[in-house]
Amino acid sequence: MIVTQEAPPVRSPRGGRPRDPSRDGVIRAAILRLLAEVGYGALTMDAVAAEAGVGKATIYRRWRTKQDLVADTITELNATTVTPADTGSLQTDLREVLYSIVDVINGPMGAATRALLSTVTHHPALGEAFGDGPVGVWRRAFGQVFARAEARGELRPGLAGTVVAEALMAPLVQRWLMTGHLVTRDYADEVLGDVALPLLRANWGPSA
Repeated sequence: MIVTQEAPPVRSPRGGRPRDPSRDGVIRAAILRLLAEVGYGALTMDAVAAEAGVGKATIYRRWRTKQDLVADTITELNATTVTPADTGSLQTDLREVLYSIVDVINGPMGAATRALLSTVTHHPALGEAFGDGPVGVWRRAFGQVFARAEARGELRPGLAGTVVAEALMAPLVQRWLMTGHLVTRDYADEVLGDVALPLLRANWGPSA
């Protein structure tokens, strides 16, 4: 007689039950609100459950610790923060990416990120999540824009990963994290017109 065995149910990588996507979004939104309001140190699993309007068991089934909960939220949400549009033009592609960055900075993810910055160095899992965090996502978005511009002949190859590429987002990040001044779409237009495009044209424009 042939005996067949059913495969065991797939469990969450952190030991919980398979997730209900409809609850995940609510929970992650609650995490971001609380991080912005009270910071990582005062954040608790019970507070997240209360803020999200779910039972505590729903939280503990998904994540074992507060660090797991926050790191997972950072990883999942950062993956979708910026999707570069393909407008057919380097200038308009860059504008769309810069506008997306402005929207993230001024949204829940931006506020939560500022609240977490002083904590990251003390928690390896958070540091790992931030290693592919907002700046990493934005860098990849610029890389996609550059690749398309190279294929169209608007840029010479080799820009991605250079100091010039890093400089395009630097004014927004500095204004966001260092000065406390507002980061607006008007400011993004200034960065595009006064910094990004002149820098690209001078150093990485199409070859003659």
